[in-house]
Amino acid sequence: MLTLLGVLVVVVGFALRLDALLVVTVAGIVTGLAGGLDLHDVIAAFGKAFTLNRYVAIVWFVLPVIGLLERSGLKERARDLIARIHAATTGRVLMAYLALRQITASMGLTSLGGQAQMVRPLLAPMAEGAAETRYGDVPEKTRYLIRANAAAVDNVGVFFGEDIFIAIGSILLIKGFLQQNGIDVAPTTLAKWSVPTAVAAFVVHAVRLVLFDRRLNRELGGRPGDAAPRGGR
Repeated sequence: MLTLLGVLVVVVGFALRLDALLVVTVAGIVTGLAGGLDLHDVIAAFGKAFTLNRYVAIVWFVLPVIGLLERSGLKERARDLIARIHAATTGRVLMAYLALRQITASMGLTSLGGQAQMVRPLLAPMAEGAAETRYGDVPEKTRYLIRANAAAVDNVGVFFGEDIFIAIGSILLIKGFLQQNGIDVAPTTLAKWSVPTAVAAFVVHAVRLVLFDRRLNRELGGRPGDAAPRGGR
């Protein structure tokens, strides 16, 4: 039970709003020491985990590029692009991305999207731009709601889409768990039966996005399908 002290460190650290990286590092050290490892072995375990998962650090090379693009007006260009499509609504933009995210994730291309790479610099501004084109000025509270839905679309798309690809970690994890319990299932079978789940997830979330469009229309004015002039209601 002493190894659970690491969980306690995480809970207390986050509750006190301490630096997340520091909290997780300390929690790992506490867990290792409580599990009977000496400090040298704990540090060696950190090093091994880093080298095995060093591809995760690639995202840090992408972030400066995204920052430069944002500074050069990437968000503004994304808003302007979607403003030219009069049939676009916030829900339709997010629904199109949801379909694209699921399809690419089902092919194993899970890195094509993401919160830092796609949602913040492109998807959220485009969804906000669709709302601005249709309703004019959008309240700050509504902007945060649109951004939250943009982030949710990315998560839902990749979560339910990636299981269709047989060489993904989640499929291998499920196969390993079932095999340990005496159930032998081929990865292709797991991937095949992930398709109905992905389709159901798309339908459910698409309905939510339609309802989200109606909510925006109800709160901000205008009729779905009728583009209002920028700055008007």
